[in-house]
Amino acid sequence: MSDVEREQFSLKHTLAYSSGLFSDVLSYQFFTFLIFTFYYSVIGLPTDWITIAFIIWSVWNALNDPMWGIISDRTNTKWGKRRPYIIISFIPLCVITILLWTPITTSPIITFFYFLIIIILFDTIYTLYSINQTSLFPEMFQSLELRSKVNNVRQIFSVIGLIFAFIVPSFFIPDYTLSQFAPNYIGTGIFMAIVMAIGAIIFIKWGIKEKAEFVIDKATTPSFLKSIKITFKNKAFICYALTALANWYVFGMLPTIVPLFGKFVLNTPDALLQSVLLGLAFVSAIIFIFLWRFVILKLGLRIGFILSMIAFILVLIPFIWISDFTSGLVAFFFVGLGLSGSLFFRDPLVSAIADEDELKTGVRREGSFYGVNALVIRLSTIFIFLTINSVFESVGWRVFTPETAGPDTVIGLRMLMFTFPVIALAFGIVMMLLFPITKKKFEKLKEDVNKLHEEKRAKLSA
Repeated sequence: MSDVEREQFSLKHTLAYSSGLFSDVLSYQFFTFLIFTFYYSVIGLPTDWITIAFIIWSVWNALNDPMWGIISDRTNTKWGKRRPYIIISFIPLCVITILLWTPITTSPIITFFYFLIIIILFDTIYTLYSINQTSLFPEMFQSLELRSKVNNVRQIFSVIGLIFAFIVPSFFIPDYTLSQFAPNYIGTGIFMAIVMAIGAIIFIKWGIKEKAEFVIDKATTPSFLKSIKITFKNKAFICYALTALANWYVFGMLPTIVPLFGKFVLNTPDALLQSVLLGLAFVSAIIFIFLWRFVILKLGLRIGFILSMIAFILVLIPFIWISDFTSGLVAFFFVGLGLSGSLFFRDPLVSAIADEDELKTGVRREGSFYGVNALVIRLSTIFIFLTINSVFESVGWRVFTPETAGPDTVIGLRMLMFTFPVIALAFGIVMMLLFPITKKKFEKLKEDVNKLHEEKRAKLSA
């Protein structure tokens, strides 16, 4: 019996498994949403200092992200391949989620080093959790149909995590840009950490079901340097990773700028209303996710992802002119169409790449692909902050001075919400056009992978 024939969709298991993604998304998007606003507007670090910190952070990620992925691929314990790393990482991740908002402010240079160290610690532990959580997806679910069904539920949980990350802070923090509310960030971090821990525990207890046939891969898994070399020689992965870089640039830029865009362009200083705008985008994304599932089954991964990026470009056009909260509501609702595509296609695409790679190497290397992919998409943070820094320098906003905000500031914020994201998405479309795994090739790929898995099960029982 093939993998496809053996697999059945279980809603209970899928819900438990998806709670792991919920905690993953909540932690990282809470970080993405407010880390810049907090250290720039509330704490007062200049934009160029923040940019330097994120460049150093990204250099560390050049080792951190692929390292954890490859180590995970080469692990074989009686508790499983991915489970031990998830268990040992989720509590430290919750603790660091609180420490992000407790800077030492005795001097600017000490604040800078605290910021640098804490974001490096955050990403190191986050990556250990996230790489192993995401690597389970292609291992546990093999057919495209099952991956699509499970991914629908996962991305709904992902969107719920995003809504938590963007809406909940406004219940604790009345204005994201005022220094008097710095202590409120700590309370928000504590609440988020508790919610994250609950999701992770459900995931660990009921969501992880590793397949026995993949444990034998450890013996033949390539070394660290060889794995990196193989990964970077994979054309499908390179095309996808560059496309993901473009999407994560947009995915990171929008929430980072929304607090300032809402206050100075939409004339909406209230933190709750700013969060509602982002929350609405992700609520609508839940609706649009079902559209992309239909597209992926009809047209395949490659064409579907291209269409989602074209849609993303179109829905960003209103940010050229909108100037009030009401028009912002309409614009952000349709942003969900583009966001849902970026969310939906990631894991099925990496799964297809891992399938193709398994046929070539004989081993499952999801961790390696997710690790190197994490490295690539973290580079988007460098581009995001270089972009923000250059724009803010040009409009005289190197240091946050709200009283100097004028027409140039508004133009700069509009460019950050529209012009630069569109350039990134256009680049992503070009890269995905070069992606070699077509719908027809994927169907043949799955047949061959199923045969390989049967052989691995036969070795286990021999």
